[in-house]
Amino acid sequence: MRISPGAEATPVAAKTARVDQLPVSEPSWFDQSVRPESQAPRPQPPRHEPLRQERVQQAAPPRQEPLRQERVEQAPPPRQEEPVRETLPVSGYDEEPEDRLTGSDEPKKGRKPLVVVLGLLVVAALAGATLYAVDEFGGPAAVEIKPPAPPAAVQPLVKAVTAGGPAPSPAGVKSVLAGPAGNSALGTLTGSVVDPANGTVLWQQGDTTAATPASSLKILTAAAALLSLEKTDQLSTKVVQGAEPGTVVIVGGGDPTISGTPGSSVYPGAAALDDLVNQVKQKGQVTKVQFDLSRYTGEALGPQWETADIAGGSVAPIVPFMLDGGRLNPKNDVSARTGSPAQSAADAFAQRIGAPGATPGTAVQGAQVLGEIKSAPIEQLVDNMMQISDNVLTEAIAREVAIKTGNEPSFAGGVKAVRDVLTKNGFDLTGANFVDGSGLSATNKIPAKLLTDVLATAAKPTLDDPRTAKLRPLLTALPVAGGSGTLAGRYGGSASGGKGWVRAKTGTLTGVNALAGVVVDVDGRVLVFSFMSASNRNPELEVRPALDVMAAALRGCGCS
Repeated sequence: MRISPGAEATPVAAKTARVDQLPVSEPSWFDQSVRPESQAPRPQPPRHEPLRQERVQQAAPPRQEPLRQERVEQAPPPRQEEPVRETLPVSGYDEEPEDRLTGSDEPKKGRKPLVVVLGLLVVAALAGATLYAVDEFGGPAAVEIKPPAPPAAVQPLVKAVTAGGPAPSPAGVKSVLAGPAGNSALGTLTGSVVDPANGTVLWQQGDTTAATPASSLKILTAAAALLSLEKTDQLSTKVVQGAEPGTVVIVGGGDPTISGTPGSSVYPGAAALDDLVNQVKQKGQVTKVQFDLSRYTGEALGPQWETADIAGGSVAPIVPFMLDGGRLNPKNDVSARTGSPAQSAADAFAQRIGAPGATPGTAVQGAQVLGEIKSAPIEQLVDNMMQISDNVLTEAIAREVAIKTGNEPSFAGGVKAVRDVLTKNGFDLTGANFVDGSGLSATNKIPAKLLTDVLATAAKPTLDDPRTAKLRPLLTALPVAGGSGTLAGRYGGSASGGKGWVRAKTGTLTGVNALAGVVVDVDGRVLVFSFMSASNRNPELEVRPALDVMAAALRGCGCS
């Protein structure tokens, strides 16, 4: 993702079902009116009071009276400044909600009645315990303790989508897309729409013609990672004993998400540098820090990448050890990056452990491990890279695919690994030529059909295809229209019908915009789409809204 006017990157929203996604006929519980606590109807105690009194009379023997009196005397004096209701619903060890009410017109009352009632209940509980003890030693029958009631049945408001809805027809889809696809703001438009339930191509326009995908290329890198890596795999960063006394070596493990400032990260579940520092401190004094970057080879910047993108916040040099993706402001996903992320991260470690600035070095094979931290699992890293369109994290994951498949951990090796994995899994890469894993290079070219093929495989309604189970997380990693990630601020105006129903990966470069994902139509059918536009029109005000309208039109499609 390269930031141009109206760039796509936005903060991540939590991936929970949106109220917008719920059918209008089935209101969410969020919509139910809730009366303020101070206006809530007071419980009617009279029907409970006889029962409470009965339990006291049955359970409290005369010999326990001093104990009850003692507890009353030890109770704190009533606070007259707080209003207390005349009767309180007492059950077990509940808190005291009445004390938190405000704005009541009732006169203030003391707490003595409440204390007495509580004391009686305590006595009753002690009596119950006594009966139980007697029964254990052959006395009267113990009080029967019944098991808790089963949990209440839950009826979810969000319904599962199945392949049972009416199947749309190519003619119907072509009809609803005719107007949106003809918008001149889209310039040269290529794309396709597919029904993943049966593989039917419902709409296509130049879908086999290679075009610049921008960040929608991340779909291919994510798919290759999910197909080749274990979802639970983690990236490990270690500190090992150096060759000299007091020397330690940080061994970069390919995790760009390490958090340098606790609580300030755009990467959920990120490991913390402070944790690594504390582990090493426990092993002894450190006088010298080195860092080993040998996990990666080749250039740190991709082909045709621009150094201006570092200051622009799109990317940092790709090295196997850094903090917060190289961001200067770890809380901002589009923050300017540092041009020397490894040196900056190693210096931060050295400063916190009390050593002079760090220098490059090489770890001795088999050296003692003094500390280790691990990233979030691969599945979560893939989710995060898709949500905020993180170029650095994507390139790191491409290198992990390269290492897993025996390729060189470089830009070229990562690209080869992604191609190899997709080809091995039956995807046709004819016409696809790309030089990085993130889509930042303008020289990348792929056909829209390749994107829809991958997404359609992930969206099949059954899991009889082994690829589908592995690719399923790709769908939940897609940003939600008007709700999360790079789509959080989109889908207003004419595209509002798609809000909450469209999930898609965006793509933005100068003169290039793309949108590829899934949508549920009004008949409950899942459709997969990919749209790629080459246009010199205003991206924020014209091109992206036009792509959003196309996807929203599919949402409104009853196209059978």
